[in-house]
Amino acid sequence: MMLTTVLAAMFAVSTHAQLLWRISGNQLESASYIIGTHHLANVGFIEKIPGVKEAFQKTSQVCGELAWADMTNPDSLAYMQSQMLLPEGQTLQSLLTPEQMTRVNAALKRLMGVDMSNPMVAAQMGRMKPATLTTQMELLLFMSKHMGEFDPTSTFDQYFQTQAQKNNEPCIGLETVDFQMKTLYDKPMERQVELLMCLVDNEQTVVGMLDNLTETFYAQDLDALKKTMDIKLGTSCDSNSDEEDQLLYNRNADWLTKMPDIMKKTPTFFVVGAGHLPGDKGVLNLLRKAGYTVEGVKE
Repeated sequence: MMLTTVLAAMFAVSTHAQLLWRISGNQLESASYIIGTHHLANVGFIEKIPGVKEAFQKTSQVCGELAWADMTNPDSLAYMQSQMLLPEGQTLQSLLTPEQMTRVNAALKRLMGVDMSNPMVAAQMGRMKPATLTTQMELLLFMSKHMGEFDPTSTFDQYFQTQAQKNNEPCIGLETVDFQMKTLYDKPMERQVELLMCLVDNEQTVVGMLDNLTETFYAQDLDALKKTMDIKLGTSCDSNSDEEDQLLYNRNADWLTKMPDIMKKTPTFFVVGAGHLPGDKGVLNLLRKAGYTVEGVKE
């Protein structure tokens, strides 16, 4: 799949049109649930997912990839910013070649009408790590084609944790802020630059993939999502197996060391990127291998 950060945006893959799953058996007194999300989908789509409100009511806490409160406290925000920026004294202009910088500026000009020759843009973006700028440009690409359809300040994961807080229910996370920051933004700098240039040089391909993922997510056509996720360009822009392991499969395995105790103590509503759910090394299959009954919720 092209671009590790694009792969991170891919949610839901299964042979069934199903986003919400019930987890039972294996000596659980009460069922837990897991839902796959897509961070580019409108939160209003939650209303169209069968059984989601009933499942939410039957659980006593929400467990996301991260606990929202952990991610939004002042110390975490400061740490996240530090991890998303280049080391002090280094800028993208000093990191990239003049020719690469020209290509990046041309892409920014197309997206925003201004580039890093503008002092304000340079101040805002010039110290971003290449991986950070890649993520920002992907979001700008998508939003430029979907004005008014997507609110980046309101996401699926945030929604469920906000609802739990309103109900005075706990919100916990499977991972720490530190772990996620290192997973997303601690790749070798040479690889970060390579993936940034992959985005800059393949904008329309990326837009098409993001559009297709979002459309098939709304349709809950998980087979079509699977096909999109499996696209390979046959270039260095494709994520390698180590990157896919780091982003998806190693994390899935780690979550399965934590989920049993969480579910045993409290019926839980898990909210994770649906790209983690499918396949032999996906969370759903790992749960079944661990002895749980995992069933799609139809209504």
